[in-house]
Amino acid sequence: MSASQPLRYLLSNCVLPANEARILLAHLLEKHYQLPRSALLSRDDMMLNIAAQEEWQSLVSRRVNGEPIAYILGKKGFHNIELQVGPGVLIPRPETELLVDIALAEIANLNKPTKVLDLGTGSGAIALSIASASPLAAVIATDQSAEALAIAKQNAQTLNLMSQVEFRQGNWYEAIDPENQFDVIISNPPYIANQDPHLIQGDLRFEPESALTDFSSGLTCLEAIISDADKFLKPGGLIAVEHGFDQSEAVVDLMKIAGLIDIQVHLDLAGQNRTASGRKPQVLIA
Repeated sequence: MSASQPLRYLLSNCVLPANEARILLAHLLEKHYQLPRSALLSRDDMMLNIAAQEEWQSLVSRRVNGEPIAYILGKKGFHNIELQVGPGVLIPRPETELLVDIALAEIANLNKPTKVLDLGTGSGAIALSIASASPLAAVIATDQSAEALAIAKQNAQTLNLMSQVEFRQGNWYEAIDPENQFDVIISNPPYIANQDPHLIQGDLRFEPESALTDFSSGLTCLEAIISDADKFLKPGGLIAVEHGFDQSEAVVDLMKIAGLIDIQVHLDLAGQNRTASGRKPQVLIA
């Protein structure tokens, strides 16, 4: 092994983009030395010990080979919380925070204890962000993957939210009794079409395929969630789903077919149609 070099040298000579190198080196400083990210500047002449130097080389190599930074670090910030993540779950993305904001706005509007259903919870990102931000939320989160649920439960325990969020295993509504109705249903299902070239590019190569694609048109999971929402929503209840940037019209049509009203399209930070929401009609009184 070559002799250790100061932090400034490691950063300036790293093959990774500068922002990624800083993230990985800051992670090492926190892990091995309990130092904050600011030490990259304030202690840029610092040398790594042998263990940290070996790990630095390993982290850089893993990233060069394409492994997502979130998996390398084992964590990812989302909305107002930090989540444990790993290869068994989708990496939470900023655009999905839109679903959390929609749910929180509905809870604030209701201003009472609110029953929320998160379908396909993965790491628990949506469910736990909602619970963390609103004590009025009582959330049930489902996923068909036992591995994903194990990670989600660990996140809930770390965030002290087990009393607010209940986890159930099953495919979409399978784990839910139709008599159990909700004020809000939220889901970020697999919506990438089978054979989409993005599936073999970038971070997506490392993420669980079943969390990304429905192995069909990209709309089958969305259709299943939307078509059965009426059975699980309270009258006036809200459903919101994330979808692909080019699926907005199709998802709105699915909501119309399902008899939902007050259908709205929501834009992500990039200005793309990313989420659609609709309501179950109120019961008409004769």
